Formats: sequence, C-alpha cells, structure tokens
Amino acid sequence: MPVIPAEQVHAGPHPTQEQIVQTLLAGQTLLDDTPDHVIQVVDVLKSYGEVLDAYSINLIYQAEEQFLNPFPVLKYLDGDVSPAKLWRHFWHDRINFEYAEYCMKAMLWHGTGGLDEYLDSPEFASNCEAIIACKRRRDPLQGLLHPLFPQFLPELIRTAATTHALGQFWRVMSDLFIDLAEAEANGEVTSIAGVVDFIRDRLVAAAGNPITYKVRIAGQDFWVLPPEAGLTFLVDVAVPYVEAVFLRGTPFLGTVSFNAQAKQISADQSSFKYGALYADPLPSMGAGIPPSLCMQDMYRHLPERLHNWYQNCTRGEGDVRVKICQSFQKSMFCVTNAAIKGTFPHPLDSTDQAEQEANAAYANAWASRLVVARTNALG
Repeated sequence: MPVIPAEQVHAGPHPTQEQIVQTLLAGQTLLDDTPDHVIQVVDVLKSYGEVLDAYSINLIYQAEEQFLNPFPVLKYLDGDVSPAKLWRHFWHDRINFEYAEYCMKAMLWHGTGGLDEYLDSPEFASNCEAIIACKRRRDPLQGLLHPLFPQFLPELIRTAATTHALGQFWRVMSDLFIDLAEAEANGEVTSIAGVVDFIRDRLVAAAGNPITYKVRIAGQDFWVLPPEAGLTFLVDVAVPYVEAVFLRGTPFLGTVSFNAQAKQISADQSSFKYGALYADPLPSMGAGIPPSLCMQDMYRHLPERLHNWYQNCTRGEGDVRVKICQSFQKSMFCVTNAAIKGTFPHPLDSTDQAEQEANAAYANAWASRLVVARTNALG
C-alpha cells in the first residue's frame, strides 16, 4: 500500500489574522518548514521556471515581432513556422501560451501600480501618436480604423507594453526558480526558510532592473516604455503582478455566473479574490480554464523526484494535476512571503517604536488579505 501523506488528504486549520501578523513580524515562514514541503516547493518551482522561460520568450516575441499585427495567427510559434512545429502545435504538443496571456490580461485589466500610471500618462499618449502616425502611412487598414475608433490602436499598444513588461518580469523569475533548484541540489538551500530568503534576496537584487520597451517600424525605432519613464522591476511590474494574479485574478467562464442578477461576481474589482492564493486546487482540465493550462504545462516539465513523490500520494497519476496545483499554491505563498519580507518599511529587528508600528501596520495590511486565502494549505 502506498504511503498517503496526511496533508494530501486533509487541509490544516486556517490561522487567524493576528497569527499571520505575528508570523510575518517574527520573520518566520507562512508555510510549515518540513522536508516534504521543501521537495514540493523547490521542484514545482523548477518546473514552473522552465515553463516561464517559454512564456517569457513568447511574450517578448509577440510584443516585438507581432506588434499591431491585425491577424497574429502564428503568434505562438516564436517565428518558427516549420512543418514539425506546426504539427506539434495542431496536436497540442506544446506549451499553453494562453495562460501567459491570461496573466497579462489580468494585469492590464486591474491596472495597478507604476506601469499602469505610466500607460495613462501624456508621455505614453505622445509615444502612441508617433507610432500610429508611422503605421498609418504603411498600413491602409490601420489608416482607416484609427479615425473611426481612435482608442483602438492605443489600447493595442497598451496591451503590447503590458505583454513585454510581463515577459521581462518572467525572465527574471524563470532564472530565479531554476537557480533555486540548483542551490537546493547543491545543499545551499535546505529548508523553507532558506527558500523564502533565497527568493527575497533575488527579488531585492533585481528590484531596480529597468523595464523598457521599443519597437522598430520601417527601420525606425520608437520607444513604448522609454528609460525616461523610470519603470523598474519590483515596484512597477512585480507588485502589480502579485496584485493582479496572486490576489485578484479573474473569474473563470463556466465556474461562476456572469449574470448581474446572480451577484456571484463583485462589481468592485479591488475585492476580487480569484487569484492563485485563493484558488481551490481543482483543475477541471476544461477548455480555456487558465489554471488547468498552467498545471498541464508544469506536468510536462515535472522533475522526476516530485513526480515519484506524487506517485505515492492518494490516487497516484489519477489526480496528479490537483497535487501539482496544491504544491504550486504552497510555492506561491513562499514567493508572497519573500516579497513581503523584502518590502517591510523598516528592519524587523528595529527597536524604534515608530518603525515597529509601521512594520506592524504593513504586516496587518497583508494579513487582512491573506486571512481569507487558502492558508489551510500552509500546514
């Protein structure tokens, strides 16, 4: 009989808001520090890192090579239109880039943080005007569309800017997760606390990385996100990503009613709780359900150690994607933990009362949102 870890059958209790605050202020980990959790988190993040590598490459390709393409039917091929790749694509032997686009659209729709502020600025509007003027001279269709629908092309440019920024963000995260797996394999990371600190240190190191984006039209370069905008990795892209994808998310078609009278979806976007930290680990594998697509992508790249660990849990291969979803959610709590730990306003060991109060307020703000998340997965 296979060994069935209790955590795969029964979820633990939900910690209170005060308990979460105390955990954060003490610099402790949200996820229990156990050997099984280390295996799950490190290996599922290694798988995710390989998937993010493909996501990043494709998003940047779309933003740079498919820019304002009215019919981007080959956008998922990264420029490789060989018969072999087309065949694999048609038979769905491929990465599901639709999930990457879902995350991009969530960021674009919720519109939080410095990136969105710049996309609403007069400087961005001026850049759009220059780009559109150049495109209209060479594209009769866009020349016709723009006077009729003056916000259409600027919105497509906003979408391209968000796509490229997310591709840059995932480039950093992919390398981070792959390096984490190597560090664990070399014995440099041996605990969940070590995982959280590793992620925190890498996030802090990349915090000031500039986020820029330009396109080439008819041999001429145009800035979409210029260096002068001062956009950086952590504040302007990573934080909005956590807000849009980890916390808010979007309700999935077929899982809740979009009927306004049913009132299953809040009219207030800021109160959305459909993100990764709130999701039920039930990938339906139904067409178009984004988490199902992501779990399938990670399944294709699952490290052998974690795959074998799953084989000895509950139904073996029968519920493997549900188990991947559970492990992935645990890992996202670790990433969130690292982000919180790295962005406290003051050192946690400060003896200054005002600084202690500021840290407590910061921890409480996070705890008020995490307390209704799936924190019963942390035990």
